[in-house]
Amino acid sequence: MTELSPIQDLRFHPVCSLDDLWAGEMRVFEVAGVEVLLVHTDDGVVTAVQSKCPHQAVPLADALLCGRVLTCPMHLWEMDVVSGKGVNPGHAELAHYPVRVEDGQLYVAVDGIRPKFSRP
Repeated sequence: MTELSPIQDLRFHPVCSLDDLWAGEMRVFEVAGVEVLLVHTDDGVVTAVQSKCPHQAVPLADALLCGRVLTCPMHLWEMDVVSGKGVNPGHAELAHYPVRVEDGQLYVAVDGIRPKFSRP
């Protein structure tokens, strides 16, 4: 019997076409009742993270994306959207949602993943 990898066990939901999210662009989508920020970095990585800043739950839809660094518009917290780790402050962290690209379509898994929040 072949064991499935954890990513194969996840339930992926269709979100949009890869053509709908250009390199350097990000957009909030509702996926199975969960708001996620889908990001297509300038270097071609597609990732999905929580849609609210871990600091004070400020929506990240209007955040600044520079390369892989997302800067919250309210208090300028910076997070790496690919790793989810805080750049400044270092203790900040974004919840990450697995992304799969198949035949030009983007799919995201959200089940069991909760947004992360940090203290200032």
